[in-house]
Amino acid sequence: MKSKVMLVGAGALFCLITAYAQQGPAQKPAAAAGGTNTATATINFTAKSANVSDAGTPVKINILRWSTDAERLALVGELDPSLAPAPAARGRGGAAGGGSAPAAAAGRGAGAGSGSAAAGRGARGGAGGRGGRGGGNAAPAKPADPISNLTAAIEKAPTVGYIWTDEVVGYSLKYAYKIPFSDGGERVILVTDRRLGGYTNSWKPTGKAAPTNYDFTVVELRFDAKGVGEGKTSLTTKVVTDEAAKSLVLEDYTDTPVMLAGVKK
Repeated sequence: MKSKVMLVGAGALFCLITAYAQQGPAQKPAAAAGGTNTATATINFTAKSANVSDAGTPVKINILRWSTDAERLALVGELDPSLAPAPAARGRGGAAGGGSAPAAAAGRGAGAGSGSAAAGRGARGGAGGRGGRGGGNAAPAKPADPISNLTAAIEKAPTVGYIWTDEVVGYSLKYAYKIPFSDGGERVILVTDRRLGGYTNSWKPTGKAAPTNYDFTVVELRFDAKGVGEGKTSLTTKVVTDEAAKSLVLEDYTDTPVMLAGVKK
């Protein structure tokens, strides 16, 4: 009886080993969808601060993954609603379905959304005899500030990496996107949810350019074909959209002072 049990057990073990050997290699988890921007491992950059009060401070950038198309366009759409993701990409719930909705951006602006809302209130006041509440003479709603909308959207966006300086706490990256150049170089756009040096004077610009007042920071890194790079920030220049790349970028990169020198991959 014992011999039979041992034979049965050995046979079962042999079958398990054979089945395991016939299995293919374990599949790696798929990278987040993001067009050509996919990453299966952390991407690291190093640099040193420049043209700020505490120049020469080591900076480390860790990109855990690139932003997906939906995540990227949700932020870009706050500045330019024409570049916002299609309704289907936001889910059935529109703005509440996951992401920054262009309808919300447009609706909060001076377009049909706020206009129709104001008109609706005016109509009720006129038709329903509620003139005491202002009726048709109510002041029109103020157009929404795109930068305020963008700031709120950045705060809600998922973290895709970090920027580390000499401060105790790092800066969460809420946006990471790379744009290739035709000559083999590339630019990398990063967005933090806080202003660099917001609680210290180490990142105070030293040039003549007037500082911006954003609560976030856009960092634009540019690399040549050999991988030599530099970086500039929104601390002294406006943030705009690049329609061709469908990305947030710095308004005038050429005339913006370098704030990350010797960027290396």
